[in-house]
Amino acid sequence: MSSITLDFATLSTVLPAVAAAKHPILIRGRHGVGKSQTVYQFADSLGLPVIERRASQMTEGDLLGLPDQAGVSVGGRKATAYNPPAWFMEACTKPVVLFIDEIDRATTEVRQGFFELTDSRKLAGFTLHEGTIIIAAVNGGVHAAEYAVADMDPAELDRYTVFDVEPTVEDWVNWAVDNVSDVIVDFIRHNPSHLEHRETFEPSKVYPSRRSWARFSKAATSLLEDCKANRAVLSYLSAGYIGTEASIAFTDFAANYERQVSVEDIVTHGRIDRVSDFGVVEHTAMCDKMEQSGIFNRVLTADELQNLGNYFVRLPSEVAMRLFAAIPRGEGEGNPGAINVAAFYGITADNGQQVSEVVMTSI
Repeated sequence: MSSITLDFATLSTVLPAVAAAKHPILIRGRHGVGKSQTVYQFADSLGLPVIERRASQMTEGDLLGLPDQAGVSVGGRKATAYNPPAWFMEACTKPVVLFIDEIDRATTEVRQGFFELTDSRKLAGFTLHEGTIIIAAVNGGVHAAEYAVADMDPAELDRYTVFDVEPTVEDWVNWAVDNVSDVIVDFIRHNPSHLEHRETFEPSKVYPSRRSWARFSKAATSLLEDCKANRAVLSYLSAGYIGTEASIAFTDFAANYERQVSVEDIVTHGRIDRVSDFGVVEHTAMCDKMEQSGIFNRVLTADELQNLGNYFVRLPSEVAMRLFAAIPRGEGEGNPGAINVAAFYGITADNGQQVSEVVMTSI
């Protein structure tokens, strides 16, 4: 099955247009990659609350609500009307993001009930608020063969704008910087293949996923404060979340984490000695750290620029250009990017090399 896949950065650029048109959105992707998290982040960017329903746990009654005969008559005879569920009435009375998860694991009756909602924005005579947005998420699509999900036929898919997601490692790292332990984030920067399993899954075997790394981080918060002393416990605990192979690699990395270097070590304190045995992969990870730390969003001091220059001239050429490109450009008096780039370009490192010469030879 061929399909165009989007990373989350790209998905975020197209979702606003679909949402503005009030067309239902279907996000398809592997388990644990962050589909739900993306929905909540998008809703937050719109200033809307999220109403989440697991379609796999619903019956027809969960859509229609309960019958109410009080005061209802047609042609002089008693009739039955339905009181809609509270979640649905909320989506009808105020703007929300109505998030329907696991819809391809729902019963046929429930999925058919959503036909009217996704096609006409109404159900059993009640209409969604004009500001409400429908987003569904499934494991089907490109990776459907790996999951116990039902196929969505052409008529069902036609009611959605469909996006298949294949997030990058950078997508996760950018999110994880503020949500996951630094030790884990640095491990994934150095060992991206351990972020998630992408090959055939063996039955009953535990594999790492983006979600399981985040959960492990939360469970191991206190243990990660001293990885070396807690190595044995971390080994057992991590295996339960991310599987044996990833656990072995992580605990070995974590036990030696004191070797890891922070942005402040380089830029603030000038500890270039701490990266003397770094290779291309480790230098690249350090450049990523600097960019994601936000340190370039302010005007650097003269000492910080000198420290950065001392580090810069020692980098392999491809990494040096990556770091130089990471310093934001800008125009106008007082713009931090313009000030930093201009001052940095004129730095002479402690070994006599000029930043400008390294830039020119690395292009």
